[in-house]
Amino acid sequence: MRTGVIAKKMGMMRLFNEDGRHVPVTVLALEGCQVVGARSEERDGYFAVRLGAGARKAKNVNKPQRGEFAKAQVEPKARVAEFRVDNADGLLPVGATVSADHFVDGQLVDITGLTQGKGFAGAMKRWGFGGMRASHGVSITHRAHGSTGQRQDPGKVFKNKKMAGHMGDRQRTQQNLEIVRTDVARGLIFVKGSVPGAKNGWLLVRDAVKVPTPEAAPFPGSLKNDNEAPVAEDVIINTEVEVADTPAVEAEAPAAEVAPAVEAAAVEAPAADAGEEKKEG
Repeated sequence: MRTGVIAKKMGMMRLFNEDGRHVPVTVLALEGCQVVGARSEERDGYFAVRLGAGARKAKNVNKPQRGEFAKAQVEPKARVAEFRVDNADGLLPVGATVSADHFVDGQLVDITGLTQGKGFAGAMKRWGFGGMRASHGVSITHRAHGSTGQRQDPGKVFKNKKMAGHMGDRQRTQQNLEIVRTDVARGLIFVKGSVPGAKNGWLLVRDAVKVPTPEAAPFPGSLKNDNEAPVAEDVIINTEVEVADTPAVEAEAPAAEVAPAVEAAAVEAPAADAGEEKKEG
């Protein structure tokens, strides 16, 4: 079991396949998704990775979280979540940043988030009731939900009765959503399917539990430091080769030899012209 990531829902767009067909996708952004802590079986009784994402002012963070961020040497985060792993092999180093290629193209994931809030809604909109008859005999109770209780026994309304109330803003998990593409440079994940939540909402993205994880998926995870290291080494090697091929001493030597010759020619030319003028006189 690998760790998941904390992503922000940015909106929707569409991508084009090689055959020209377009795919509607939801854009998820990884905004500073860093490891802020870990849970071990010896100390906590289980293994888990604590991730933080986003940015938050220090004055709006309570003291226990300030201490956690200071210990991990990371900036205060707007969202913190734990992801269970099987053993110590699934843990990530504290302070590392998770990259967008933590998931591979075509992989299925489970996304958890808060659904869009709809405010106070009636029974028909909230629960899909059919309502009363719209013909004769019904007096201004067309959209009413009807009776809610019984007689004197039990003399109350049972809990969880489907009635009017606050609709939406519930934690929901949408399973088996497809990763269409990832953008490592900008930290974006493009997902096909119904992603819960409104724009700018925080989501938890995990590997799907109903299907096996692809073998190409990096374990225990993909970090930004690992991706940037090979690029830095290549730049250093290329720079050393260029300096060795163009030595500065050999390039400056011909210029030093040509300069005195030009100056000598300039000095001898006026002397020769003066001698010719004397002869003519």
